[in-house]
Amino acid sequence: MKRSVYLQPSAIFWDRSSRRAIDEAEVPEWKGLPLAGTRLSFAALDVLTRASPETKRRKVILGDAFSGDWGREALSAADILQELSEPRARVAGLSLERPRIMGIVNVTPDSFSDGGQFATTEAAIAQGLRLVEEGADILDIGGESTRPNADTVALDEELRRVIPVVEGLRAKTDAVISVDTRKAEVMRRAAAAGADILNDVSAFTHDPEALEVAAETGLPIVLMHAQGDPKTMNENPQYDDVVLDVFDYLEGRIQACVAAGIPKAKIVADPGIGFGKHLHHNVAVMAGLSLYHGLGVPLLLGVSRKKMIGQLCNVEDAKDRVPGSLACAIAGIAAGVQFVRVHDVKETKQAIEVWRACAAGTEKGLD
Repeated sequence: MKRSVYLQPSAIFWDRSSRRAIDEAEVPEWKGLPLAGTRLSFAALDVLTRASPETKRRKVILGDAFSGDWGREALSAADILQELSEPRARVAGLSLERPRIMGIVNVTPDSFSDGGQFATTEAAIAQGLRLVEEGADILDIGGESTRPNADTVALDEELRRVIPVVEGLRAKTDAVISVDTRKAEVMRRAAAAGADILNDVSAFTHDPEALEVAAETGLPIVLMHAQGDPKTMNENPQYDDVVLDVFDYLEGRIQACVAAGIPKAKIVADPGIGFGKHLHHNVAVMAGLSLYHGLGVPLLLGVSRKKMIGQLCNVEDAKDRVPGSLACAIAGIAAGVQFVRVHDVKETKQAIEVWRACAAGTEKGLD
């Protein structure tokens, strides 16, 4: 179901109001609402409504947001504004007052960036421990490549790749472990082996048993938007308005998960950069990231080393896309995204720490 109105926070800034000023009488009062309970606030809104041939957009400053006559949009706007500003619950025990880094561990021979590099159990465990040492809050273990044109991996093979790695890491680290899978049985076995999060690029639509299994485990889940199957998803993706269409899809999947018995407080949403989207779709979604806070759940962004960066910068080798990956991560953090999924943890952690200090105007009290 499509909404009648969408609100995208803009004029986003680091809220310094909690800092004690030397002379408070000389410091102007900061205006704005907290963005999803983070240290960021927003002072304006872009109001979007669907129309033909293109979406209508107008900007209002926060103080004026409800001073005019919103008519039939008033109730929807009030509800969305509450979703935009309310703090998010902890995910797998992690507070979301600061951005969290999800480190990628691909136990695959054919992933687009590091396929085959960590395909053995021992290599994958060692890589996971290395990423934790570099600053990863979460390890995302995947045994099936979902790159464009990828083939489906048989259940037995995916279990063989993933479960020993989850077990090995669980025995050696307290870091949060996520499992990237579309298969219900992998979810079930991974949960039993000690996984903390279930991350499904199909938003729990690929396997008809996935939602039921996810609800049974009681674990937090990540819902990602994708148009089509990895084998064919980038052949000819079509959208009326990609930013709003992704929002509507994710909102529908959140509702389906809640109906299946998964609390909304345990759901994370990912707009799915590169999944059934061409370059112009991807950059539009990146520009619209703050709108997705209106879903009322934490947001995860995964752009690390992806084709979009190569297209923008004419870089063919995925391993040479680290600078662009850092730029995307910071763009996401600046829009209030709570999780970034990355290959290069050490570099991402450094970039985030420097950006936060510069945005806050202080190196103290950021954790």
